[in-house]
Amino acid sequence: MTGGAGRRIAPKALFGGGCARVGGVDGTVVDGSGRPGGLALLDTPSLYFRAFYGVPRSVTAPDGTPVNAVRGLLDVLARQILDLRPRHLVCCFDGDWRPAFRVELVASYKAHRVAEIVAPAAAGPSVPASPVPAGGAPGEESAAGVDGAQVEEVPDELAPQLPVIDEILDAFGIARVEAAGFEADDVIGTLATRFPYGDEDGWAARDPAPGAGAPPAGWAGPVDVLTGDRDLFQLVRDDVPVRVRYSVEKFALVDEAAVTARYGVPGRAYGDFAALRGDPSDGLPGVAGIGAKTAAALLNRFGSLAGALGALDAGQSDGFPAGARRRLEAARDYLDQAEIVVRVVPDVPLPALRTVLPAAPVDPDRVLALAERWGLASAASRLVRALATVAADADR
Repeated sequence: MTGGAGRRIAPKALFGGGCARVGGVDGTVVDGSGRPGGLALLDTPSLYFRAFYGVPRSVTAPDGTPVNAVRGLLDVLARQILDLRPRHLVCCFDGDWRPAFRVELVASYKAHRVAEIVAPAAAGPSVPASPVPAGGAPGEESAAGVDGAQVEEVPDELAPQLPVIDEILDAFGIARVEAAGFEADDVIGTLATRFPYGDEDGWAARDPAPGAGAPPAGWAGPVDVLTGDRDLFQLVRDDVPVRVRYSVEKFALVDEAAVTARYGVPGRAYGDFAALRGDPSDGLPGVAGIGAKTAAALLNRFGSLAGALGALDAGQSDGFPAGARRRLEAARDYLDQAEIVVRVVPDVPLPALRTVLPAAPVDPDRVLALAERWGLASAASRLVRALATVAADADR
């Protein structure tokens, strides 16, 4: 194999002398440890966007194609696998970056990120696109006057890297999944909510009631969500536990205490908090005149946005900060819709997943070929070593 300067890359240099395949007779990945362990869920779009802007664009393949986002994502994987030592790991993707059910409720949802409206056939597989909702918002028709695809604003140098990410994850045997019509957040919400209640090889064995408490015996936890998106703070809970590793702050751990310290509300209330205060990054306007302190006061008094609106409907006046009733009444239509928009869906349909982290690449020849093609030998080697290290520790 050749590197960026035409130098051959020996398999030993990439795999440390071992290219053994890891898998059962049916090709599924097994780690051999037999031990329960935690689950890491990656908000992959959030991470590769951050990698694209954080890793120099001078990082290119031998033919000059940018691969900075790919390398950055592989390095994040290697570092976090070593730090977290999960038994299970899933890379979650957007099946739809701007789902119609959210846009139909709040038309401004992520509207600032729409690059263009094109005919569906013109939106290539490497470009994130969402269908325009039927009878969509003004300006959301294609030039032909029919519903089109909303193309997310993705830098030209990032778009061709997205299929490479898919190929490399598949060659390593790292699970990746998306759900048509839903965002990666919803996939993460489903797995974080249900996985600990399933068996070690799957998820959704049963659908726990909200607040069901600790999972049954055998779950060693935790669930770690790797993201730069604060929306996922609403999944944080201490009993499972579910924690966020916040990439914006060098993957700082965000648990219930951290959410409360930052925003004055428990993790489960963060979505309602964002609806009230507003979130410009998602195009949520919030309620005029209600800031972070008032939003937190309302949620602590009434428990949730639904509770506050119920008290409003009942004519209750106690517990509302000065002017808050009037402001909520003026924004009632928005709040009814935003309450649904901000909520991460906990039950999206997902295929059967084999989530156990592999001890080595399931297709080492393919990893070698991709490392050569894209000039990613060092990043691939780091990930190979991370997988081997965690597997070796589990066997002790």
